[in-house]
Amino acid sequence: MASLNKVILIGRLGKDPEITSFDNGNKKITATLATSERYRDRDQNWVEQTDWHNIVVWGNLANDIADGRRNYSKGDLMYVEGKLRTRQYTDQQGVVRYVTEVIADKMMQMAPARPAQQSSYGQPYSPATEPAPTGYTPQANTLDEGNDLPF
Repeated sequence: MASLNKVILIGRLGKDPEITSFDNGNKKITATLATSERYRDRDQNWVEQTDWHNIVVWGNLANDIADGRRNYSKGDLMYVEGKLRTRQYTDQQGVVRYVTEVIADKMMQMAPARPAQQSSYGQPYSPATEPAPTGYTPQANTLDEGNDLPF
């Protein structure tokens, strides 16, 4: 049976990408990407849920970013496509930890960060202060009383 491991994310960079160079000339880029969704809870209050994703880039794409041919920085709205990979490691206290990363094979900037991270209303940028997109109609939360999962 065939399987598919494909991830597509659109979100904002949480910090400038970090570059690691290896002795053999290979480069690795790491970044964090925040994706957010807004919805109304049972009491019709707006709730924003933000998830953070670890992004790892190798190969030609990593070289382009490291060499400045692609200039990404904190706050940029990004399109990232790749696959999920979970790895384990042992921390300094000897505890086995797991981390899930998106191994990106496509990454492009959709919009640069706002100047000084200002919103259009002159307030510091926060996804929670963003108005809902035009034409957006939130769906009522249809959760069962005994089930607090949205799916």
